[in-house]
Amino acid sequence: MASLLEKSAGFEHTVVTLEDHVATITLNRPHRRNALNFPAYDELEQSLRTAAADPEVRCVIVTGADPAFCSGDDVGEIMAGPKPVTRAPMPVTFSPTPAAMAALECDKPLIAAVNGAAVGWGMELSLFADIRIASEKARFGELFVKRGLVCDVGGFYRLPAVVGPAKAAELLFTGEVIDAAEALRIGLVTQVTPHEDLMPAAKALAGKIAANPPLAVRHLKAGLSRFAYGDPREIGAWAIEKIRLLMQTEDHKEGVASFLEKRQPVFQGR
Repeated sequence: MASLLEKSAGFEHTVVTLEDHVATITLNRPHRRNALNFPAYDELEQSLRTAAADPEVRCVIVTGADPAFCSGDDVGEIMAGPKPVTRAPMPVTFSPTPAAMAALECDKPLIAAVNGAAVGWGMELSLFADIRIASEKARFGELFVKRGLVCDVGGFYRLPAVVGPAKAAELLFTGEVIDAAEALRIGLVTQVTPHEDLMPAAKALAGKIAANPPLAVRHLKAGLSRFAYGDPREIGAWAIEKIRLLMQTEDHKEGVASFLEKRQPVFQGR
């Protein structure tokens, strides 16, 4: 099996490094605020799965190239653009996405180092991590309602367990974007650092984890996943049904059009 670095050598949209048993996966579409198109989703999935399989890796950090962590789907390509003929007609935003399952099934500790906007599927990605730390520039938002859709499994599977059902409902129903200080206050992140200190802090935390017995750490993660959260596949199957329905609505089309046209949407409930 190819190593993590060998597998990721030809990637265009992600940069992968490995140092002292810590793999760092950096989303690298800064011109699009690290919004994910189909190739970027594929590279993220491959990076996560290869890191999980690589015996040299004991901890994984996911981050984004400044100025953003991940601004979610590249709306122009995924929701409004033509779908590649080599893919099934189901858009990558349907739950659970292969990249989501790669993150959730990674048996190595996963840290999200949130350096900027983590909105839409970008917030979902942060929720798939075991630990989230943020720079003072971080922002978080479950924006799916603004596009007339429901969230991926992160919003249903992880968010209520992390911040409580009522706060999760507020974030999901409003699509409100919160700053790093509020994220710390509600327990969404465990620490907030000056922007320039984020990656050193993430690597220091990952180093502490990587120094521990890897088999014990993996079983600890398995225990947390088993007892703290629900079944992501069951939740994902439910979300698929709802997104299929909502993708056909006028409100979804209006949400996409208003975003691309940079105007306020007018939803009609149909």
